[in-house]
Parts: sequence; C-alpha cells; structure tokens
Amino acid sequence: MTMDSENSRQTVESLHIIDGDGKTIFSGNNYIIPLYQRAFAWSDKEISQLIDDVYGFAAENYYIGSLVVQSRKEGYEVIDGQQRLTALYLLLNYLGYRWQKNSLCYECREKSNYTLNRLNETSPGSDCMSELAEEDKIEQTLLKGRSIIGQKLAGKKDVQKLKEKLARVVLFRIEVPEHTDLNRYFETMNSSGEQLEQHDIVKANLMKLLQDDAKESQGEDERQRKNFACVWDACRDMNGYVQMHFDKKQRGPMFGTRWNDLPANIFAPVGGAGEEKSASAESDRGRQDLSILGIIEGKIDDDKPAEGGDEEGYGRPRFESITNFPYFLLYVLDVFVSTEFKEYSGSVSYDDHKLQQIFDSAVREWKEKRGGNGKEFSLAFIECLLKCRFLFDKYIIKREYKNEDSDWSLKTLCKSRGEKYSYWDTDFGKGVDCSQICMLQACLRVSYTSPRSSWIPDLLKWLIADDKLEQLSQYEDRIESIAKERVREFLLEGNYRQGVNTPHIVLNYLDYLLWKERKKEEYKKLGFEKFTFEFRNSVEHWYPQHPSRQSFEPWDDFDRFGNLCILQRDVNAKFSNLSPVSKNNSYRQMIEKGSLKLRLMSSLTKDDRLWKEETCADHEREMLNLLKEACGVR
Repeated sequence: MTMDSENSRQTVESLHIIDGDGKTIFSGNNYIIPLYQRAFAWSDKEISQLIDDVYGFAAENYYIGSLVVQSRKEGYEVIDGQQRLTALYLLLNYLGYRWQKNSLCYECREKSNYTLNRLNETSPGSDCMSELAEEDKIEQTLLKGRSIIGQKLAGKKDVQKLKEKLARVVLFRIEVPEHTDLNRYFETMNSSGEQLEQHDIVKANLMKLLQDDAKESQGEDERQRKNFACVWDACRDMNGYVQMHFDKKQRGPMFGTRWNDLPANIFAPVGGAGEEKSASAESDRGRQDLSILGIIEGKIDDDKPAEGGDEEGYGRPRFESITNFPYFLLYVLDVFVSTEFKEYSGSVSYDDHKLQQIFDSAVREWKEKRGGNGKEFSLAFIECLLKCRFLFDKYIIKREYKNEDSDWSLKTLCKSRGEKYSYWDTDFGKGVDCSQICMLQACLRVSYTSPRSSWIPDLLKWLIADDKLEQLSQYEDRIESIAKERVREFLLEGNYRQGVNTPHIVLNYLDYLLWKERKKEEYKKLGFEKFTFEFRNSVEHWYPQHPSRQSFEPWDDFDRFGNLCILQRDVNAKFSNLSPVSKNNSYRQMIEKGSLKLRLMSSLTKDDRLWKEETCADHEREMLNLLKEACGVR
C-alpha cells in the first residue's frame, strides 16, 4: 500500500500487534528511537487507557494509530509514535513475548537500552519492580511503565482475551522516503492536526546542526549530539531541580561538591581525566579541567550515589515549576540573544505556538551574520540553557508540596557532608531576607498569570549578566523595580476610580507592602503573618455596585480605590451584592484568609453608612500613601 507525498511516495503497511506463531510487531524488526526524541514519558493514565481501549473494542479489527518511520541500515528510525510503540513493547513483554536483542533501542541512551534488554530476560508476568529497581543501570521511567502494566493486569483472569484482542489490533507503519526533509515533514504533520511537540522538533533541528558530513569529524559530532541530548533532556523536566535529572555520578563534577555551583565550561576541551590529582583538586572533582561533555560521557569516577533526600517520585513532585518547557525555551532564547548574540535584529516573542519558527529565525540570522553551518549556535545555546535552568531553579520561585498543602518556595539544593542532600532557603547575602524575595516573586506570579509576561526572563538576564553572582544583595531591588513599574504608572495616571479595571499588580503589591509591616501589633491581630499570595484574579467592590436589598442604599462612588479588593472568583460570586456588614457577618472565615487589604477593610467596617461617608476615604488615603512612598511618587 502506498500514499503520495509531494514528489515521492510513502509506504504504508498495516501490522497486527500479534501476528500468529508467537510473532509480534517487534519480531524481525529493529526500531530505533533517535536522540532528538524525548524519553518514554507515558504515565498510569495513558498506559491504562491503551489497555482499556484494547479490551473494550468490539469491531473485527481495532486501528490503534500510526507509526511514522524512516528506513536506516540498522532498522527503522521512529519519527512519530514512539510513546505508543514503547508502551506496546512493555505490554507484550509482560504477556511473555520475547524477541531478538535491540528490537527496540534508544540511540545513545545506554540505561534505556540496558533496561529494555533486561526486561526481555525476565519471566512473563513477573514483578520487575522488585527484581530490577536496585540496579544502577535501570531507567526508572521504563521500569515504572512495566510496573503499571503489571498492576493493571494483576487482578484480571482473562489475560488470554487480551492476547486475542491484540491479534486484531492494527498499527499503520508509515515509511517516509529516504531523502525526506524531516523538518518539512514535521511542519506538515503539525498543520494537519497531529500532536507533535514543537520543542522536540526544535531539539532535532539544533542537533542536526551538530552533524558534519566530513568523516573525520563524525566521531566528535556524535559525541556532541549525545551530550546535547543529555543536557536538553535534563532541562526538559521542569519540576524539581535540574541537578536531580542527571545521574548521581555527574552531579558533583557538574555542580560542585555540594551540587549548588553554577555549571561552567560545558564544551571546553576534555583534559586531565587520567591524571593523578592532589587531595585538594580531588575534592572538587576536576571542575576546572573537565568539560561537562566529559563528565556526561563518564570520563571520571565519582562518589558513591547519594542516598535519602528528596529524589523525584512518581506521584506529585515535591517542587513544581511555575512555567513549562516550551516557554522556558523562549525565555532562554531571549537571554541568549541578549548576551551571546547581541547583533540579532529581531525580538523574541513569547508565543509557544511559534516556537519552531522563532528558533529557525534566530538560527538563520546567526548563519547570515556569523557564517558557518550554525553548529556554534547549538553549542552556545545548550550551554545557556543549562545555566539558565540552574539559575531558574535556585533564584526563581516554585510551588512546594508537602502532603496536600503547598506554598511558594525559594530554595537551594545542597548536598551535605554525608550521602544525603537537602533544600535550604536560598542565600542572598548578609542582611537579605529570602522570604521577602519569595513573596515579591509570588506577587508577580499571581499578578501576571500569562506565561508571555517578561518578568522571568528579565530576572534571568540580570542573574546571568552577573557571572560570579556577586550582586545578589541587589536582587530584591531588581525584582521590586519590576513590580513598581506598573504601580508607578497607575499612581502617576492619577485615576483612582477604575473599579474592576484596576491592575491586579497594584492590589497585590499593596498586599506585599502590608505584609512587610506584619509585625505591627494591629496587623498581628488580623493574621498578616500567615498571609500567602494566591491566584486572586477578580477585583471586587467591598460596598457593592448593586445592593441586594432596597433598604440598602446604592452608592455612586463604589469604583474608588479604597472600596476595592482582589478575590478568587468563587469568593467573588459569594460576596456578590451583600453589604459590607453582611459580608463581615456571613463570611468571616473567608475574609480572614483573604487579601490583606480585604482584611483591613473588614476590620474598619462598623457601619455601612460610615463606610461610605468617612471610613473608605481614610482607608484609601492611607493605602495610596503607602504605595506612593514605596514607588517614590509624590
């Protein structure tokens, strides 16, 4: 069966997952997952859905989707569909099917290949988690996938029915011609609605720049591509700390003996690997004479693996990023062109839908202005990516989850003298309060909810420009200047009756200023010390715009700043058109957990009429004066 594709033809073959005589789609076939593809990432949800779909179909045949490949000497390179293919491999492995070595393999990922081959040696239906989990070379995501399948099928008595169903499940293998332009192919699939990840395409494009046709450089190119992929994949998982996404033996050489130093010299020449080191040099594991590429390739030995601490688990991670990887790539590209490619004529748009287009534009201009094939762009960018990710983890807030509760967190990962590691409040120097910096960033995060806001890349640019991080004592001022910029505009504009159109940053920054005075006796009584920023995304009137009772008089000046507060939308719906006194009586607990301005208004409200006539104006004057003093506005 064939299909037209521009001026060439694709071969489309329908394959049954199980095809009689104990054969499967892996029998006699080798599938290669290239470096630019991400590692196996399916979770319980996707794997369970796959099994349920197979069990549940009633038609003669069930078409499970397509696998896009390109033929290579070693087998089929998987262009699209590798997550489903790997899940099928694990499922068939559990059911007892076996095949030749490397029927599925990951390019330059030794742990993944070792794990697949070890699974191929285990008994059908066995508990591979207990059998293999302690082996150092095991890739945990693959083992976890196999374990999920075991848990899903352990209680089922009709596994034979599943095999019978799989014999009627069909996968379309689409083989693209040998000289297909994969970049253009990816673009075509995107435009047709296929769910390709643009950042994986960007990764493939950047890695392609590292490939030279000259035979004499192919070994070095392969080394660089392998290590580019290693760094990229470590940065790709935005939760937790980037150090934990590298092998334990790599962390010390890359990030220092305590795992909290800025990585440097990623692509420096590898040297000193076999030389004898002094005791002092040995203590830092040769960070000065070994490149990160050498470290990744295992050119040095390292300490015993660390134990304890907070390794990332398979439930909710302890630390959750405030942005995703596509947007982080755009932030880093913005940092990159402002520091490493200053002659770039364009500007980086924070539009994840145009991720590939934005990177292509930057690479194209690099080639035009600096010459060459763009290899230097890839090498410089991956170094910038790792540095930015390290700085992001250490100096930009995360969400930290403890049991069911969460809070904003600004911590540093640090290895102790023993084998354990822990998380400490980030140190910004003597006299600098980490909690204030954390609250300031939380203020920005809840005010500027769009990932297209520039405050994160602005801070990364500031941090990376201070190569030795000697100016951290000024970091708080830099963050606060970002918050003050929009607040100052509001104050200078002089329109304090904007009602629900009042910028969120104004009300949130006011809460931050009030929180800084939390130790005042009158504020202690209102629980200011326990305040935290939440996504309060609705500006509401304390004295309502439309009173709910006829006896409750309307007020023409309800839009004034003194009468406003910021709430969660569900709270806003409950507050609705009640009078201030009624809100106090009915929603006391809700108010006590609300914004600080709301708590102040509540504490000042003794009478609805007095609020309108005197109290609101006094409160407004006090709050505006607090903002003006902080922003230097008279």
